[in-house]
Amino acid sequence: MSSLTEKDKPIVQLLLNTGTCPRCILRFCCVGSQVLYRHPHKDLLKDLQEFLKNSQQKEDTVCLDVADPPCKRIRLEHREEGADDLNHNGAILQLPLAADGNAATESSAGKVCNVCLGILQEFCEADFVKKVCQKVNSADYQFTSFVFSVSLPPQLSVRERAAWLGVKQQMRNLGLPLAKDDIVQLKEAYKWIIHPQLSEELGVPADGKSLFEVSVVFTHPETDEECHFLATACPDCFKPAKNKQSVFTRMAVTKALEKIKEEDFLKHFPCPPSSPKNLCDALEIQCNNGAVFVAGRYNKYSRNLPQTPWIIDGERKLESSVEELISEHLMAEFKADSFNFSSSGREDVDVRTLGNGRPFAIELVNPRRIHFTAEEMKRLQQAINDSSDKIRVRDLQLVTREAIGRMKEGEEEKTKTYSALIWTDKAIQREDIAFLDDIKELKLDQKTPLRVLHRRPLAVRCRLIHTMRSEYIDEHHFRLHLKTQAGTYIKEFVHGDFGRTKPNIGALLNRTADILELDVESVDVDWPPTLAD
Repeated sequence: MSSLTEKDKPIVQLLLNTGTCPRCILRFCCVGSQVLYRHPHKDLLKDLQEFLKNSQQKEDTVCLDVADPPCKRIRLEHREEGADDLNHNGAILQLPLAADGNAATESSAGKVCNVCLGILQEFCEADFVKKVCQKVNSADYQFTSFVFSVSLPPQLSVRERAAWLGVKQQMRNLGLPLAKDDIVQLKEAYKWIIHPQLSEELGVPADGKSLFEVSVVFTHPETDEECHFLATACPDCFKPAKNKQSVFTRMAVTKALEKIKEEDFLKHFPCPPSSPKNLCDALEIQCNNGAVFVAGRYNKYSRNLPQTPWIIDGERKLESSVEELISEHLMAEFKADSFNFSSSGREDVDVRTLGNGRPFAIELVNPRRIHFTAEEMKRLQQAINDSSDKIRVRDLQLVTREAIGRMKEGEEEKTKTYSALIWTDKAIQREDIAFLDDIKELKLDQKTPLRVLHRRPLAVRCRLIHTMRSEYIDEHHFRLHLKTQAGTYIKEFVHGDFGRTKPNIGALLNRTADILELDVESVDVDWPPTLAD
């Protein structure tokens, strides 16, 4: 049961007299009924007028028959004492209380609220709700629920503090007890009003955990400079940031308001705040869907295809990449803004990836379409495979963000198998390479290869060659099958990289060795799950 009682009368009178809207008055009276805030603006004005008329008897109470859900509140009063002497400097304007509610109601009607700058007035009406929903529907998103967020001008916090100080001083002057409860947050009250309207118009429920976000950014250019005095009073709170256009962020202003003394605040800002001429502007109405994640395995059959776009000094070296051949189809079908590609390791541009392929995952940012059946994913996989003979994708599926972590878990402990075509300068016979088959768990010290030193830190990495199996071809060629620890540089293990990898095949054979071809035959990561054909 939410109610306004006799002790609320001075607050209602004061705020109505100074141009505060009915919903903000309810907030300052600590009314926690969500349903009450949804009453039409004009009806609330009439109710407050009647309340002032009928509150002459001390025990008379206007009760509003609505449910009483818990609410979030914001603490504006940090000190109970110490402001008794603020009156002498005239910073708080003393206004006579209206004899009845008519004058107060007339003074508030039609004005822009001096606290919320119109957010709890015009922007709660059906016309604005329809405008938001039209924006959402025209964006053509798939969603089954929504979360609503709102960005408010930072000067609202300043105005709210000024209004609260006025209420506090008025109550003290009248010798009335000051309620220790906290006022309802403006954002919270706004969502109480707007959520049911948006939900009805969009046909889906509001859900704080929804991945589909509808956001509104409000600005109020007329009062933008009202925060500026805080930078002088609390300079430590306002520090330039790379990604911020202004130092007067809501967080910085809130921090400064917590720090500034009441008497200093009142010297710089009128209390109560004056009524503005204009409403807030709804600068942006935006929609954003949470990322969708697609995983699978890819085979790469070309020796002239990088995993990711190969661009050096702004110049593209090759026309395509594994990443692009896969992502262009996903981007088109999911209608996403952008993507992020990741995989379990990577192969060089001239290395093929065979066998079951290499696990990969793609994060699709802000997708319009998010629902795909297993059959639709199969068709999408087939479309990727039909588009190029350089790659092939298998096990394409939707996964969660958490599941992607399994691709990276223990990556260094996983094993990979390779097939290398090796050349030697001196002639070899079968017996010259047979001993390689007997070597097990060969420990390597690999200094960062010269070819990747520009993008990897200089370090010595210890790696293991678990097993090797040789296939003799002719006097100068043989094929070597290797099972290694993930992260082993195979090319350098063959030719030695000018002694930076020890031991190496050249040293073991006591002759110069080089690698002509390299294939990845398996990446032993048990993810993503194998799908039936």
